[in-house]
Amino acid sequence: MQTVDAAGLQIGDDQPPRIMGVLNVSKESPYSPSVYDDPAEAAAYVDEELVGEGADIVDIGLESANKRLDVLSAEEELDRLDIALETIESVSGDAVYSIETRYAEVAEAAIEGGFDMVNDICGFADPEMPAVCREYDVAVAKMASPPDLERPGAVEETDWAARRSPEWAESADYVDQVYEALKQNGLTEKTIVDPAFGGWSEAKTIRDDHATFERLREFRGFGRPILVSINRKNFLRTIADRSTEAALPVSLAATAMAVERGAHIVRTHDVAETVDAARIGEAFTERAYEADDGVTVTELDARHSGEVSRHLERLGAATGVSEAYVGRVFEVAGLAPEAASTLAAVAEETGLVVSAGDGGAVVGGRPDTLRAVATELSGTAAFEPLVEAIHTTLSE
Repeated sequence: MQTVDAAGLQIGDDQPPRIMGVLNVSKESPYSPSVYDDPAEAAAYVDEELVGEGADIVDIGLESANKRLDVLSAEEELDRLDIALETIESVSGDAVYSIETRYAEVAEAAIEGGFDMVNDICGFADPEMPAVCREYDVAVAKMASPPDLERPGAVEETDWAARRSPEWAESADYVDQVYEALKQNGLTEKTIVDPAFGGWSEAKTIRDDHATFERLREFRGFGRPILVSINRKNFLRTIADRSTEAALPVSLAATAMAVERGAHIVRTHDVAETVDAARIGEAFTERAYEADDGVTVTELDARHSGEVSRHLERLGAATGVSEAYVGRVFEVAGLAPEAASTLAAVAEETGLVVSAGDGGAVVGGRPDTLRAVATELSGTAAFEPLVEAIHTTLSE
């Protein structure tokens, strides 16, 4: 799993979950407690209610993404950017400041004005967005969306038969579509993926969000940090039959689960409470990371064949064997060719499953098989990270 540096803030498996607090400078935004159009009042809110309560990142939105409202043009967003820039100039709290926008032009102006990060709710539908983020070397959260600047998050409204193939469109489910949408215009070295929870289109259902949450681990297949925005969302409220105002408990329960399933950033309006929920999720997350002499071993936290398949695809390995992975699954990178051959030979003898690609190897097996492999490889320097990772995770 790649760690992303967002203006000095490290985001990844070997870091604590990060909390993204929300400020809106658009009066049409639906959550009124976070809406400000006066820079001084906005700065006070950031210092007291966001950074003061534990937010690592402050995400500032220039317009509401509500599908029932007209989409602002880049020029209209730029007209509102001054409020956001004056706000971050006035804050005293230490945080990473993110601009939520769909336009590369707005992102560039915001970065030049002092913003540290971009939150692109249209997932690089503006093809210039990746280039801008690379040029300024900033982290960017990329939300799954169709290639249309006016339809953020409307993944299922994409013409998948034309974009992929009629056969793919026929067999793909909603999570497959979300995963494919995140590939749009590639990823930068500092991309954070967002699987787009929420009612972004009339066609999207609560069942779609349930499926995405259930299969959240699959998005670790990108090898990039994951952002979730689930605060008081309808797909959670309906489970407990709660209004938006009464939905904080269900959001917190889901936050702990999301972190355990692989989320690295949680976007929220309820910072203090979400910090605690994320800590609970982190405390019960089994994910080992070891490194030595250029060899890295990461537990992939894959429970099902579909999750394994995503990782195999990323590494360029054959995906047809994903069903064979049971128990624990690890990714090994940086092995010398001779060591890789040794690992393959040991795998054949013990029943371990190993699939190699250009980007590394995926290793998996039952606990008893992994213990036997660890014993076999123990004492060889190249395999010490893998041996230690196996012992660490199996003893938890």
